[in-house]
Amino acid sequence: MAAITYEHTEKTRIDSYLSELLEGMSRSHIQKQLKEGRITVNGGQVKSGYLLNQGDLIQLPEPEAPEETALLPEDIPLDIVYEDQDLIVVNKPKGMVVHPAAGHGTGTLVNALLFHCRDSLSGINGELRPGIVHRIDKDTTGLLVACKNDAAHRAIAEQLAVHSITRRYIALVHGNIREEEGTVDLPIARSEKDRKKMAPAAPGKGRNAVTHYRVLEHFQDAALVECRLETGRTHQIRVHMSYIKHPLFGDPVYGMRKDPYTDRGQFLHAAVLGFVHPRTGRYMEFSAPLPDYFTELLGKIRNN
Repeated sequence: MAAITYEHTEKTRIDSYLSELLEGMSRSHIQKQLKEGRITVNGGQVKSGYLLNQGDLIQLPEPEAPEETALLPEDIPLDIVYEDQDLIVVNKPKGMVVHPAAGHGTGTLVNALLFHCRDSLSGINGELRPGIVHRIDKDTTGLLVACKNDAAHRAIAEQLAVHSITRRYIALVHGNIREEEGTVDLPIARSEKDRKKMAPAAPGKGRNAVTHYRVLEHFQDAALVECRLETGRTHQIRVHMSYIKHPLFGDPVYGMRKDPYTDRGQFLHAAVLGFVHPRTGRYMEFSAPLPDYFTELLGKIRNN
């Protein structure tokens, strides 16, 4: 069994903590494993509502052996921002899916990483997502870190779980936001009407989601905004900005109905990524400039 030591002073529900730590493992699945005694704390069985204490030893079952897949390395160019023996930071382009899924079996970031890193990718998230600790949407550009071994993967995932990783995004939104900065604290859940979408959650449901934003530049009927993620839910920035009536330019799912840029996808860029290196213990921070298509539209808006 794999073991994790809870090193934080604040008490946190074990099901919530593990659902954030283990990418791709749902909270309900974790609750089931807790109920069955497959996940234990300090050698004993606990309920899903158990509050973790500093020093608690969590033991997890080893992942099941993956089935054979047709996932193959592909010689796809990568914009590598940083790389060492433990991890790789890449600047993902628009249109690239992070890992294989239905309808996207090739051309993904994982396919490219398999070619570039060979056998040096962590296996914690299974055969279809080697090295992947976190994701960004297909049409969101910018920084993403992948891990080359399980020790690095656990260390980065731990930082994601306790929200200590720095993640700042640049978004172009509709409407001139009056306030210079603000916070959207709104739980998110899978939409009951469309399971492909996320939506604001009903009271007592969904997962906690917090986005801090500040306006970088005001335009006549738009704004350039920096969004800082406190949590990292699926489509979080897109849902939150739409909720406050400032949807992203080009967003085909949560945007304006008559947005002329929906064929380009949402104008959202992961500009800054910072974390403590799993081997050295040093804080590292990386940045990536806005892609050309984004700066071109900004230029047009500024000149109007």
